[in-house]
Amino acid sequence: MRLFDTHCHLDFECFSEHFADHLETARRHQVERVLLPSIGMSNWQKVISLAEHHTGVYYALGMHPLFLNQQSEHQVTELRLLLERQQDLCVAVGECGLDAMIDVDMELQERLFVQQVELAIEFKLPLILHSRKTHNRLLQILKQKKFKFGGVLHGFSGSYQQAMQFVECGFYIGVGGVITYPRAMKTRQAVAQLAVESIVLETDSPDMPLNGHQGKNNHPKMLGEILSCLASLKGLPEQTIAEIVWKNSNFAFNICE
Repeated sequence: MRLFDTHCHLDFECFSEHFADHLETARRHQVERVLLPSIGMSNWQKVISLAEHHTGVYYALGMHPLFLNQQSEHQVTELRLLLERQQDLCVAVGECGLDAMIDVDMELQERLFVQQVELAIEFKLPLILHSRKTHNRLLQILKQKKFKFGGVLHGFSGSYQQAMQFVECGFYIGVGGVITYPRAMKTRQAVAQLAVESIVLETDSPDMPLNGHQGKNNHPKMLGEILSCLASLKGLPEQTIAEIVWKNSNFAFNICE
């Protein structure tokens, strides 16, 4: 069984001292590939370096809405230069998107998101989308820009109808620890309805701990438990699910299997 954690922040401080050990732990739990989405200029170089020095590590370059400020607009030029020099290990633009639950001006969020969509179009790269209470606006912008390079709606928590709107725009649905919580009925029902061919798995480590692990740092090694929960919701063998989501993950980011 091969697993791909399509969204984990292994570059964060809590992992940095023993990065290679954390990667090896993930591999012992059958997680052969991980994707490190960046949050902004502060960690672009770090995710690049980690991917260049460790097999099975890929990265995305983008600007997370939570970390935007007035200086961010001046950093788009640097982002473009890095994307120009990208190598095969840079597989997406992101993490980027919109978030209606943070104290960051929505006009600024939208402006920076649009610029990142335009960069993804220019460099023919998929997007890793962050969305909280902003699904409709994100879809509106993606359609206005005629975005056709797909990607992943990260950290999905919503209805089947919302998920399908993104699937119809060429996106995969990023499924993580939320589905392990019995109380997350809407998301569990949505994921149960979704075709496995529309799903990729993620941990969002160190965030989004699984049910029963609250208060602890999440880790890519937990991806197998998310897979197990997904298999239970779908009523399919874990091996079957694993093979499909492995293909989905690589296809989403144009990575050779």
